[in-house]
Amino acid sequence: MPALAASALLLAAGCSSPSSQAESSFSSAGRQTDAQTSAPSADRSLAVATAPAGGAATAAAHPGDADGRAHRTKLSVNSYDSRTGRAVISSDAPSGTSSPSATASGTSSNDGAGGASSPAAPSPTASEAPHRTAVGDVIASAPAPGAPNGLLAEVTKVLGETAEGTAVQTEPAQLNALLGDETAKGSVPVAPAAFDIDKLLPDVDVSWSRTGDVHVGPEGATVPLGSLRLDVRADLPTVGNESASATASVSGFVQVAPQVDFRYGGEGADIAPASAYLGVSGDWTSGWALEGRAGASATPVRIPFATLHADPVLQVGPVPVVVNLDLTCYLEISGDGRITVDVEQSLEGGFKAGGTFGLGQGWTPVSDSDMKSTPVRTSVTTAGSVKAALGAQASVGLYGSVGVVADLAPYVRGEGTGTVTGTDDVFEADGSWAVYDGVDLSGTLRLQLTIFGTPVSQRDIPPGALHREWKLAGGGTP
Repeated sequence: MPALAASALLLAAGCSSPSSQAESSFSSAGRQTDAQTSAPSADRSLAVATAPAGGAATAAAHPGDADGRAHRTKLSVNSYDSRTGRAVISSDAPSGTSSPSATASGTSSNDGAGGASSPAAPSPTASEAPHRTAVGDVIASAPAPGAPNGLLAEVTKVLGETAEGTAVQTEPAQLNALLGDETAKGSVPVAPAAFDIDKLLPDVDVSWSRTGDVHVGPEGATVPLGSLRLDVRADLPTVGNESASATASVSGFVQVAPQVDFRYGGEGADIAPASAYLGVSGDWTSGWALEGRAGASATPVRIPFATLHADPVLQVGPVPVVVNLDLTCYLEISGDGRITVDVEQSLEGGFKAGGTFGLGQGWTPVSDSDMKSTPVRTSVTTAGSVKAALGAQASVGLYGSVGVVADLAPYVRGEGTGTVTGTDDVFEADGSWAVYDGVDLSGTLRLQLTIFGTPVSQRDIPPGALHREWKLAGGGTP
């Protein structure tokens, strides 16, 4: 029996972990930021929100400051060379853009999830600090010329003044140099329109909607606010010239409302933060159909059909934290090439994946998903096996450093023994048949997650895996 899979895009990373490590809710309400759902607390927890549009927000921590914490600043990165670490820093906001000082830290724009915006209380660290660039400064910037993934760097040498600003030599820095002993926790939706999408197959359509702006791909598609939908159709290689092998194809869609989950807990730690988390979560809905007798092999064959990239900026108190998301959506099929199937299926649920840090256990992967399926049509003819997935491989990082690599692959697989002709209601068999749904989620944590300022004992934390499978239909003689 065949199998196809419909997956949720976005991915994410990991290995199975207790639900107590869950960093975000599966519900739509869970996509609201902490800044929207809770009042400022006495512990001066920093608000986490979507960074304001229209300005290149910059924050800096200066050696010798009494509080040792980051402040909003009018410094801006005019240029940066990633090969040499040379940057040109201006002390004035770029012309034609709004000054970062005009925007209160912690303001949340939830346009990607419905267009509403609501202010949050400014962080106590959000006062603007006029300052000229000096050795020891740690600067965090949203994407800027030469730094498309944002910039988090420490000034190691002042090279001199230029017409564009102060030329400096820099080296990579870590977030704890800016956030210190503060705490922050929140989830921010990623606007579908923020993704750059490269279609790798001809029959791929992209749809999304947000307040005042709707882009619809396939005719009649209805996409909820804040969701991104990809429709795909692909003809699959068939087996030989037999009539049973004619026209093998897969078609379907996946619809996802992604959000970035972030947590930092300095909590008085002298060297490293006490806790940290970075991940992606969201809700998905998908529908798909697989039919025919596809050519297959025991080794899975993966066919990418779209790549996506986004650099959402989180405003963590005064600090712009740039998250880099890359996603490759793919079709994958394996089997013995002997089975003919006709399967139609719909799935929906939620997912989360990422990495969590604690002083006691270090970095560990986090992954979870709840997916429910509804078989619409299931039939299998002849004996054999097949497994098909419509999945996504994703990477998540900060300021251009990949920290989490994940592979999320909901799938369908079918198998038959003997001579079998079966459907949901009727089968004739000298054998048995069955069709299963499942989800595989695996990933690796990378050294670069130390950008939080956490220690690491090895370069890569080995991949863990989450595997769930359930039976859709079947019958026959045992």
